Amino acid sequence: MSDYRAGIIGAGGIAGLGILGMHDEADIGETKFTASHAGGYAATNDVELVAVADLDEEKLSTFGDAWEIPNAGLYTDHREMLESEDLDVVSVCTPSYLHRDHVVDAAEYGDPDVVWCEKPIASAVSDAEEMIAACDAADAELLVNHSFRFTEKQTRLRELIREKGILGDVHSVSTQFRMELLRNSTHLLDTLVYMLDARAEQVSGYITGENEAVESLDAGQSVDDAGGGGFVVMDDGSFVTVDCTIPRNDSSMTMQFVGSEGKLYLNNDDGEWRYWRLEDGDHVEVDLAEWGIEGAWTWDDDYERAFPNAARHVAELLRGEAENRSTGREATRSLEIIVGFYLSHYTGGQVSVPLDRPLRDVEITSW
Repeated sequence: MSDYRAGIIGAGGIAGLGILGMHDEADIGETKFTASHAGGYAATNDVELVAVADLDEEKLSTFGDAWEIPNAGLYTDHREMLESEDLDVVSVCTPSYLHRDHVVDAAEYGDPDVVWCEKPIASAVSDAEEMIAACDAADAELLVNHSFRFTEKQTRLRELIREKGILGDVHSVSTQFRMELLRNSTHLLDTLVYMLDARAEQVSGYITGENEAVESLDAGQSVDDAGGGGFVVMDDGSFVTVDCTIPRNDSSMTMQFVGSEGKLYLNNDDGEWRYWRLEDGDHVEVDLAEWGIEGAWTWDDDYERAFPNAARHVAELLRGEAENRSTGREATRSLEIIVGFYLSHYTGGQVSVPLDRPLRDVEITSW
């Protein structure tokens, strides 16, 4: 018997059903995927998934069969689930433009101690702020599933940058990933703000209007999310370029940091992490294994394990044993950069962060 009870709003791919383009179509609804909220809960002894809510009865039934949820735990009304079930944690796995409604409902209609929300946190900065306020009022932790924060290698690398100072003062960062901005580059940008512990001050952006997700997700709904990028000046003085215009099959997730004490190259698709220390004007390569990082971050290993790690962190939060590693306030830092790219593109000017009040209401829809 587990110590804590979990429920999920949204019986879709990241909840545990499987994702077209990431998983084989024949496995959708048949395989228990570790890289999912249900998979994370299943990998822990502390948290049991007892209830799921989704408007689509067929999808709900398929999810229940795949994860062995009794019929009594399947709901077509998420508010009914929240009021009927005594849930300690609620996962929100619906499309990002619905996150605001479902996180606020989880805080107000249920009584969870943790709300584990999928990335990106929301489609508008004002929505994210309402979600944070609702969870604060309910004394619930809002944990946003930026998966890289829940991997040992990324956590250790941040310690080396922030506490050991292996880069010194960071001057610039060059980043690259596949389209689209909300669906994909939220990973990239959250990693940026996590590593730097910084926030954007000025944003200038470009939007391509191209979107591959319609085909890969077999989705019929038109959304704003598209490829794009631009430059960002962070409040620590670092200058960042972002390129998320590249088709999925052609892309690699790369980041290159240049600082006063060294430089760092990360490629999470080709499995290459390299570091050079600056010594007397020369960059001398140092093996990251000296600091406990064996090999590079990979999607097949580290990303898979991120979900069980996050679920274990949920249990730590429920027991009061940890500080929230991915708060709503931190997740909003990547969202405001993306919104800034759109505002800059369509107005033809640079955008200052924090966004002025009317601009915080600008919504960028995605799946």
